[in-house]
Amino acid sequence: MSSMPTVITSQNPTKTREKVLEVKNLRVHYETPKGDVIAVNGIDFHLYKGETLGLVGESGCGKSTATAGILRLVQPPGRIVSGEVLLNGLDLMKLSESELRRVRWTEASLVPQGAMNSLNPVMKVKDQIADGILAHTPHISKQALKERIYELLNLVGLPGRVYDLYPHELSGGMKQRVCIAMGIALNPSLIIADEPTSALDVVVQRVVAQTLLDVKKKLGVSMILIGHDMGLQAQLVDRIAVMYAGNIVEIAPVRSIFEEPLHPYTQLLINSIPSIKERKPLKVTEGLTHDLRNPPPGCIFQFRCPQVMDHCRQVAPPLRELRPEHYVACHLYE
Repeated sequence: MSSMPTVITSQNPTKTREKVLEVKNLRVHYETPKGDVIAVNGIDFHLYKGETLGLVGESGCGKSTATAGILRLVQPPGRIVSGEVLLNGLDLMKLSESELRRVRWTEASLVPQGAMNSLNPVMKVKDQIADGILAHTPHISKQALKERIYELLNLVGLPGRVYDLYPHELSGGMKQRVCIAMGIALNPSLIIADEPTSALDVVVQRVVAQTLLDVKKKLGVSMILIGHDMGLQAQLVDRIAVMYAGNIVEIAPVRSIFEEPLHPYTQLLINSIPSIKERKPLKVTEGLTHDLRNPPPGCIFQFRCPQVMDHCRQVAPPLRELRPEHYVACHLYE
């Protein structure tokens, strides 16, 4: 296993125990002519106040769909089958559309993946940021609105000249920081960042990642950071939830999960991090993911697990707490 990447956050997930977000039994399916694709399969997790939780896994594992389910942004043919999402004690699943619109941006916001496709190319940055603010505070004065936009640009490290620019006049990293500014415009208690650095080169990734850390520190928000880069997650988050085929298979504090990953899939993810200290062959996970329309009995990782046992093919392992704050769904630890 490669050495653990340097952690640059304070890593204090248990300092404040107040839960901002609780997700219980969330299920999201996509309807197809040959049956429902089970994209999110009854996941449970929580987020503490001021904490950053990393949601990781390979492409197609259900990370983005899970957060779309939390914000009730799942579009047809997708649908939320079941679940309870408590944000500061308020169940988002029970809200009407008008009530939900009031909660978005003010209590929970999304920093989308791919700022190039998220910003309107024919609107200036000032107008795009103003849209969200005016939707919730329509009586704000023009001067106060202008000052707030400049304040937001400064908060994410952008120069004031960006105020009057169009998206095509900005670099990729600047566009992503505009999206961050929009996400924090109304001081939400929860920010969901969907792979905010995936389309950027490594140098700009660092700038955007540092921007997220600075915003979190200054505003005291809680954050869910979606990604598949385990090295980057090690530098940004307090805890990590590992997803595979719509299921959460391990949740633990970041240092614990890197020093001693328990689930075989988590071990493979961490082994995929290139080492700067030694040359070694790339470890590839053999086998294919099961058909998401027809999951097998037993463990969902059984077809690709190097340590699979007969019991794994018969009984699905529950997500159990083996150590303080360290949960894993695996029969190896029974």
